[in-house]
Amino acid sequence: MKPSAAPRRWRTVLAAGAALALCAGLVIGLGLKPVATTQPVVVGPTAAAPVASQPALVVAVADKVSAPSPANPTLAPNTSQPVIQADSADPSNLSQLRGRNLTLPVAGISAAQLTDTYSQARAAGAPHEALDIMATRGTPVLAIEDGRIAKLFLSKPGGITLYQFDPDGTYAYYYAHLDRYAEGIAEGVGVRKGQVIAYVGSTGNALPEAPHLHFAIFRLGPERQWWRGTPINPFLIWRDTKP
Repeated sequence: MKPSAAPRRWRTVLAAGAALALCAGLVIGLGLKPVATTQPVVVGPTAAAPVASQPALVVAVADKVSAPSPANPTLAPNTSQPVIQADSADPSNLSQLRGRNLTLPVAGISAAQLTDTYSQARAAGAPHEALDIMATRGTPVLAIEDGRIAKLFLSKPGGITLYQFDPDGTYAYYYAHLDRYAEGIAEGVGVRKGQVIAYVGSTGNALPEAPHLHFAIFRLGPERQWWRGTPINPFLIWRDTKP
């Protein structure tokens, strides 16, 4: 019997179909292949913040730093003496202070030993406007009258310093270049005339071999700012202008 041609035809059709399917698969696979890229890949939380947000942050910080509160007392000028407000020539201040019989601020020093250093120039031509009283390191520094401790302050020029207000807050007494404070001295504490409040030293810009007390008096303004007032020559309180 002659073999039938039908099986051969089906085998040919199936082979052709398989070849077409294989070609179609290759074409689809090539089409789905990822395209290479040079863009960096950013993963999750390590991504950098958008650049546009940075200038606003910088401005906010700059504004905060450049606008300090004027009421903050720590912003007082870092000088060895208070800020000058006006001329100290008003004789009523001297008359009032002389009438209080103020104690000299360094133990063992008499009025005859004082030298007028008020008008002497200091660094960069700045006026001294204070009385320098030379004494051995560690000599007691005395409160010149009753009052309270307004401020304990450390400055580069004045070193360890102390501001005392008189009883009614009219005058401030400034003691500088101190070696240390006396025991129990703190801001707001009341002190009595002649009480030991500190000790002579040479802190700040004073020469180590020349310990002394830098003492200043100034009349306070209405704001009662411990660093600001009208200076008064302390020498004239205990000594006449004539030799």
